[in-house]
Amino acid sequence: MTDPPDLGKGANLSKGATVPPKREPIIEVKDLKKHFPIKKGIILARQVGAVRAVDGVSFDVAAGETLGIVGESGCGKSTTARLIMRLLDPTSGQILYQGQDIATLSRKELKPLRRDMQMIFQDPYSSLNPRKTVGSIISEPFIIHGTETDEDKRKKLVQELMDQVGLNPEHYNRLPHEFSGGQRQRIGVARAIALKPKIVVADEPVSALDVSIQAQILNLLRDLQRDLGLTIIFIAHDLSVVRHMCDRIAVMYLGKVVELASADELYARPRHPYTGALLSAVPVPDPVLAAAKKRQILGGDVPSPANPPSACRFHTRCPKAVMGTCDVDEPQLEVKDGGSIAACHFPLTDREVGAQVPTAAA
Repeated sequence: MTDPPDLGKGANLSKGATVPPKREPIIEVKDLKKHFPIKKGIILARQVGAVRAVDGVSFDVAAGETLGIVGESGCGKSTTARLIMRLLDPTSGQILYQGQDIATLSRKELKPLRRDMQMIFQDPYSSLNPRKTVGSIISEPFIIHGTETDEDKRKKLVQELMDQVGLNPEHYNRLPHEFSGGQRQRIGVARAIALKPKIVVADEPVSALDVSIQAQILNLLRDLQRDLGLTIIFIAHDLSVVRHMCDRIAVMYLGKVVELASADELYARPRHPYTGALLSAVPVPDPVLAAAKKRQILGGDVPSPANPPSACRFHTRCPKAVMGTCDVDEPQLEVKDGGSIAACHFPLTDREVGAQVPTAAA
């Protein structure tokens, strides 16, 4: 198996990318895998297989960059986020944070690094303890890491955080059920930035919110990134959400990255047929463009990650698959025309992209 291409440091970014070529990555993921064992039996349980949730993912993120990871439910994007945060232990692979491999660190060794890496969870309802006040929830990082022991100073810091994320500091003693969904997610954001981390992993932070509230939370994250110099890994299944949020986007399918490109390049010239199908399903507000667009309907169901297809995992649903090649020879991530990195033997042409995604040229 050949080594994967350099998926960061600006080397393979298109002309419109926002990350300068010479910037060093703050985090690197190399051949990351997470296999969940399937066991049979109650008393003498034995392993009969494994769910390959993440199966050889590689990418890196530069300081101050926003990397989006998108894909259908079950593709492994949230598992990847939890692996990066070490909420799950990887089966194999490396997670390099500023050059240090954190994949094998113990819980004690990880604790100092957790100040630099925080997470915003998907569900603003279940991610907050309903029995604790907002003030105590946002105070937890200070208490756990012992950064502020004086209670009065801690309360002042928490109220400043509440104001920073758009909450009323006077609501310090309220319980989570007294807030709306959007306000609860702001509480989660405040807790995540309390220790001024360098990296924030946002696991579908707006998918549980109304569309009108989603834009507010996304704008908040962009403002915080600008003010605090955050590096963000943004997990989403909605391509329309990540378009204006992310500098680069990685598209995942069945545990693997199938395409990685700058946001502008991905939307203008997707190279992997799966990316093209996802983009063709994005609603178009212009009725003329919507009528001209040829939607690519994927056939069949998403295969099970416990028994993925051989070679290219997308070949069972791909309209361009050629038997004897796609089902035998696994494609590797390679630089395609335009600067995108895609794992495909028969990438989309500009003509095919224009038929499926006419908004890309608009």
